[in-house]
Amino acid sequence: MRAAPTILHLDMDAFYASAEQAAKPSLRGKPVVVGGLGMRGVVATASYEARRLGVHSAMPMAQARRLAPNAAYLVPRFALYRTVSDQVMELLGRLSPLVEPLSLDEAFVDLEAGGVADDSASARAIGGQLRTVIRGVTGLSGSVGLAGSKMLAKIASEEAKPDGLLLIEPGTERELLAPMSVRILPGVGPATGDHLRRAGMTLVSHLAEAGEAELVRLLGKAHGVALHRMAQGFDDRPVVAERDAKSVSVEDTFDVDLHDRVRVRAEVERLADRCVQRLRGAGRSGRTVVLKVRRYDFSTLTRSETLRGPTDDPTVVREAAARLLEAVDTTGGVRLLGVGVTGLADFTQEDLFAQAADAAEHAAAEHAAGESPGPAAPDEQQERTVDEQAGEDARDSEEQLASRRWPAGHDVRHEVHGHGWVQGSGVGRVTVRFEEPWTPPGRVRTFRVDDPQLRPAEPLRLVRDPVDYSSWPASLPKSLSGAGPGEGEASSP
Repeated sequence: MRAAPTILHLDMDAFYASAEQAAKPSLRGKPVVVGGLGMRGVVATASYEARRLGVHSAMPMAQARRLAPNAAYLVPRFALYRTVSDQVMELLGRLSPLVEPLSLDEAFVDLEAGGVADDSASARAIGGQLRTVIRGVTGLSGSVGLAGSKMLAKIASEEAKPDGLLLIEPGTERELLAPMSVRILPGVGPATGDHLRRAGMTLVSHLAEAGEAELVRLLGKAHGVALHRMAQGFDDRPVVAERDAKSVSVEDTFDVDLHDRVRVRAEVERLADRCVQRLRGAGRSGRTVVLKVRRYDFSTLTRSETLRGPTDDPTVVREAAARLLEAVDTTGGVRLLGVGVTGLADFTQEDLFAQAADAAEHAAAEHAAGESPGPAAPDEQQERTVDEQAGEDARDSEEQLASRRWPAGHDVRHEVHGHGWVQGSGVGRVTVRFEEPWTPPGRVRTFRVDDPQLRPAEPLRLVRDPVDYSSWPASLPKSLSGAGPGEGEASSP
């Protein structure tokens, strides 16, 4: 625990939905739901207007439609979200060399390591400036938590939502945590929370009062000790700038259960190829192939096979996944399939053989012929997080809908009417609203799906003329200098 609140946690507000509202003037202030639109799709993100109607992330899309029948339902545009995320992460990188991204829209920052804050006043000033700068660059809002530990900074940003800032003063941690639900603590999910509830522990104060021995008895030594420390506000985890991926995986949820064994195998092989594409895109290889099968009755089976060495060969992964499938009974039907690779490395078995061959060749002759280049340097890849897992079905649904030319919410351009977005399509027609992020709500027009003047387009940036913060935080615009606590900002008692 630090003596000053110099760990910052940023969480963008309803990120996907907010980006869609910023891009589509006609949807501002209205309920927006982003996710997989198939019968078995799930909600990736809901706007705050939709959340007030009961819609939340990871909810089945069918249930969301019942709760909010008049909301706008959109297919994710990950190219846009990644672009905005890159802008935000670049701003965070100016504050400190220690930035730990958790997902596209969430990250920890060690302000002390960046030399931009060393006490409550300077930390608050930087947090307030960050919110203003993010809005000026992206047009979106983010909530900021500041505390002496990662756990408390994340809790603070959650309490500050939406579009706020909360600073937890050192020494007030236990008082702040005491009345909160045990579910606020890291590692307390539904199962652990239910187990604690049956033991009469529903608040953080109950955990602190129970004592370490009682929590160890209930949850085991490692979990019990850690939970007792967190209940007292202790968390010594550092902000880590780089986090290696633990696995690469893809999965698809099918609108109709698959019963044909040949079709199931074909889908597994297709998923294996997609998985290898992601693996190679990250410059990695893996040693263990994992198959995930969710059957008609929602039972989920996971099977794995460890290879002799790491590989990024699609044939090897495809055949391993097919072998794993042979051991799974799919008679009643399959609703979800997934293929993943774990045990990641920066080289493949083939790389090692190639390097050995090169060494022998150079030893035999001064000028070796056909020299093979060494393995490529791996690209950075973040560990998959809870938020990303919640959006996995939505991401897969986007890929399933790729064969359809006009996914709801995606960008189009018409030779006469200009830039717009798809409101819906079907029965040979596509409905488009023509507007841009910086225009008033636009007109709606309907075209044939094969209209030669209409074509898919790239997303527009969300801010027409972004404010230039290239010198931030060394020098600030006058509007930011000397700023104290503003609207949406608070401190713990």
